[in-house]
Amino acid sequence: MHIVVCIKQVPATLDVRVDPVTHNLIREGTESVINSFDENALEEALRLREKFGGTVSVISMGPPQVREALRKALAMGADAAYLLCDRALGGADTLATAYTLAQGIRRLAPFDLILCGRHAVDADTGQVGPELAERLNLPQVTMVKKLECDGKTIVAWRECEEGTAVWELPLPAVVTVESKINTPRYPSPIGIVRSAKKPLTVWTAKDLDVDEDQIGLKGSPTRVLRLFSPQRTSHVEILPGEPEEAARALVAKLREQKVL
Repeated sequence: MHIVVCIKQVPATLDVRVDPVTHNLIREGTESVINSFDENALEEALRLREKFGGTVSVISMGPPQVREALRKALAMGADAAYLLCDRALGGADTLATAYTLAQGIRRLAPFDLILCGRHAVDADTGQVGPELAERLNLPQVTMVKKLECDGKTIVAWRECEEGTAVWELPLPAVVTVESKINTPRYPSPIGIVRSAKKPLTVWTAKDLDVDEDQIGLKGSPTRVLRLFSPQRTSHVEILPGEPEEAARALVAKLREQKVL
């Protein structure tokens, strides 16, 4: 099997700065990691490879520092990594991102399965996986908590309001996974050493043969009108007196605030 895993590098903290002009996150100077759901996707790909054999390729779009995330993916066990890196790709929304990733994945064909995390923790849209399936004209199932495969079809379990839905899809297909699906492995010392010898390929917009009207800011119909960090305010009040007296005062204040 050839499994392609889409990963994204995200800030390691929620305390991020926002560019007041572009409304994009300022990533410089902020520690970054692989999006946690994408690690689950990679782990599932590695388990499938262990069962069926084959190759696991990881692909990401972003600035040069995304190499660090891709090197970790290689250390975890991926066979090859691909970085889509070009200033022309900057500022892309989910639609432009899915288009660019699709162009990159087409270069990796043939493939049997594309795995993504359910969403990126820095944006929380959950749109890239489904849009990628649409771009590639592939069947899809999202937010999967359990996955089985026989090499030709997959059976996927996903939570829904009524309980659990079970889907059977032919391959190739696109699947986005939940954190419940597995526990990602840590890179081993030998895996880290071997990762330095594995291929990490960088493709620019020209390499991908993209339509310039569909990439980056130009290809992004989404317009962010305002983006800001909420003000964090807190107030602490200590209620004096004996326990019973303090309890009565607390109940009175909770009723005043209509909590009770």
